[in-house]
Amino acid sequence: MFTPINPNASKEVKDLLNYFESIQGNGILTGQHTQTIEQKELSHIEQKTGKLPAVCGFELLAYSPNIRYETCDEVCLKEVYENRDTLKKAYEWAARGGIVTFTWHWYSPIGGHDKSFYTEKTDFDASLVLVEGTPEREAFYHDMDVMAELLRGFQEKRIPILWRPFHEANGKWFWWGAKGQEVVRELYRLMYHYFTDVKHLNNLIWVWNNDVKEGYVGDEYCDILSADYYPPAYNHTPLKEQYNLLRSISSTKPLAIGEIGPLPDISAMKEAGTDWLWFMMWSNDFACTDRFTTDETFKEQYSHPYAINLDEI
Repeated sequence: MFTPINPNASKEVKDLLNYFESIQGNGILTGQHTQTIEQKELSHIEQKTGKLPAVCGFELLAYSPNIRYETCDEVCLKEVYENRDTLKKAYEWAARGGIVTFTWHWYSPIGGHDKSFYTEKTDFDASLVLVEGTPEREAFYHDMDVMAELLRGFQEKRIPILWRPFHEANGKWFWWGAKGQEVVRELYRLMYHYFTDVKHLNNLIWVWNNDVKEGYVGDEYCDILSADYYPPAYNHTPLKEQYNLLRSISSTKPLAIGEIGPLPDISAMKEAGTDWLWFMMWSNDFACTDRFTTDETFKEQYSHPYAINLDEI
């Protein structure tokens, strides 16, 4: 059984996990990330396929408390401004019966410049969050307080969230991964205990996003194990090797594709027995142009009998 790690998980979380268990091996949920209020990706997919994904991803970067606007270049500012108020769209998506997942490109809690979620754009030392009494730890908890209240609104409306914090923890390109696997693992655990035990957020399904075995946060800290993959353009792979790697990390947790560039090959997935729960295609050019996936392939994948779209949940 897909039992939630939070002993006080809401009925909606339990129901969604039960649904996941029922479809595992029988289908894959289609997914698409969006990061603007416009959500042009959804429009493009519907125009190409006549369908909409079952899972919609929403970006939380503009909700970071420490965005230093005076240091942002035009690209950074455009990204922030276009991302504002996207939580309204998340509520609307849930009201349509869609599944919601969040990605947070978290601007560093202290310091930094421009897009300070990138390691190269900040001197924020994530390892100091683990030290009691440091400014880094205080700022980390301040930002979590802000985010917890945003998530609470979804709990009040009985909306379960696929919560994927500290994404791409296998790399060092974001500040949370810059100090290595042990640090990012402990950051995630701190957040889990704070959100669950202190903030009592019981509407979250915890998704660990890392394919490094030595860095695994542990079965007791994640409901679902995922990783992000960006094959070359038009390479529509079932990701069998990647699936087997994640399965070697946890023999029991359901697996998902947190992000992907070109659409995966759903027929090959079915044949290979890689029972991914969902994939989430990334935004902008990945979904809105034919530079990575042709229109014909979009139609084939979204109309595949194994694919589960919004109207089929």
